[in-house]
Order: sequence, then structure tokens, then C-alpha cells
Amino acid sequence: MATRDLTALDFERTIRDNDIVLVDFWAAWCGPCKSFAPTYDAVSEDHPDVVFGKVDTEDQELLAGQFGIRSIPTLMAFREEIMVFQQPGALPQAAVEDLVTQLRALDMDDVRSQIASHEKQHS
Repeated sequence: MATRDLTALDFERTIRDNDIVLVDFWAAWCGPCKSFAPTYDAVSEDHPDVVFGKVDTEDQELLAGQFGIRSIPTLMAFREEIMVFQQPGALPQAAVEDLVTQLRALDMDDVRSQIASHEKQHS
């Protein structure tokens, strides 16, 4: 599956309706973003079951602000509606492939349990 552009209008629905979603926050003027785009596109072709979204931070300033994006590119990953990864900087293809593998292997019951435990400790 190729990458898809995400906006504030479809971002939440995309996260809710798909098991694994990667999001690349980028801008047209950003050199590292341009360098990372072919890598991101190539990995997306190998994983049709994963949504590879792109958020143009210039066009979607509120969405970028909502996630506190301060550096681009920033790659974010969601599994079962939970953000489980966020890292600024262009990653090499092997790292993005490894991220997809790790996302698939996550024990989401354990992740939810850890979140609940953390929230209980801080309430």
C-alpha cells in the first residue's frame, strides 16, 4: 500500500479503524523529509496491512501542534489506537522495517496494563 495523506479531518478515524498506523510528520521545505520520503514509500509497499500516513506540518499546523511536533521529519506509530513510538529524524530503511516487525510483535494487553498501572500511580 502506498502512503496516504492525513488531515485533521481523517486522522482520528484512521487511527481508530486500523490496527497499525505509522505517521510521518513532514514539510515540503525540509531536506531530511525529502530524503526520508522514498524510504518511507518503499517500506509502505512491503506492508499492505499497515497504514503509512503522512501529515504535512505546514498544511496541518493544528494537528502537528496537537502532537507537539518540534522537529521534522518525526515518525510516530500507533497500535490499536495507542501511540507506542515517536522519534524525530530520518530513519534508515532497515530501522523502519524493524519498527514494523516490533509493532506486530507487541503484546497489546501488556501495553494496556502498563498504561493503566502508570495512570494509577499518577492519579
